[in-house]
Amino acid sequence: MNQSAKEHVHEALKKGIRLDGRKMDEYRNIEIKLGVSSTAEGSAMVKCGDTQVIAGIKLEAGKPYPDSQEDGVLMVGTEMLPLSNPSFESGPPRIDSIETARVVDRGIREGKAIDTKKLCIRAGELVWTVMIDFVPLNYDGNLIDIGALAAMAALKTAKMPELKNDKVVPGTKTDVALPVNAMPISVTVVKIGDYLIVDPTDAEEDSIDARLTVAVLEDGNLCAMQKGGACSLTTKDINEMIELAIRKSQELRQKLKEALK
Repeated sequence: MNQSAKEHVHEALKKGIRLDGRKMDEYRNIEIKLGVSSTAEGSAMVKCGDTQVIAGIKLEAGKPYPDSQEDGVLMVGTEMLPLSNPSFESGPPRIDSIETARVVDRGIREGKAIDTKKLCIRAGELVWTVMIDFVPLNYDGNLIDIGALAAMAALKTAKMPELKNDKVVPGTKTDVALPVNAMPISVTVVKIGDYLIVDPTDAEEDSIDARLTVAVLEDGNLCAMQKGGACSLTTKDINEMIELAIRKSQELRQKLKEALK
């Protein structure tokens, strides 16, 4: 974004509005669709404004990690494809793509969303590996929050496949749900100048000074935080960002609960 465009973002915020007319603490309209892939064990699509993300769950049986032989394995990945935004290029994963996947992974992992003990088939020999992949079909900002929401929706719909001779039977699904214990919701609050906003668009992300992603559990407790951006945050900034994240997580969780009914 050029300097004049950034100044335009700042001028709008000074007037208490954003480029698209939203309030500082307002998300764009969110739509959640479940079961969008017939080949995944669980899947969901989340649309937030012009950002649209699809998430899928695949399960495999394999060896556990040496230091956690009674726990299943969780892997989270994402890829920013050129079809979703002209600024994305094909090739190896971008740095921000890797960071986004790690932030989403941290919220799910530290929130104990999945009971990994129940993913153990034979201790030290065979466990379930849960692979979560989310991809933006159209990108206009805030991939962390929308990707995390799509991932949780997909996890909540996932069914275990059949296992035969220690291998997954392709194309099968049982009635056994993936052992999902908690529903951490990630909310990213960004700082632009002296202002704190949520759900930034692609244009607003180009003006970000700092951001804080907060993963919140249903009881309001925090389970993970990740700071991003080049500028530092004061204690006052962090406290205000956490308070805003907790409040907005309640709205996102309600959206997910309504979709899961």
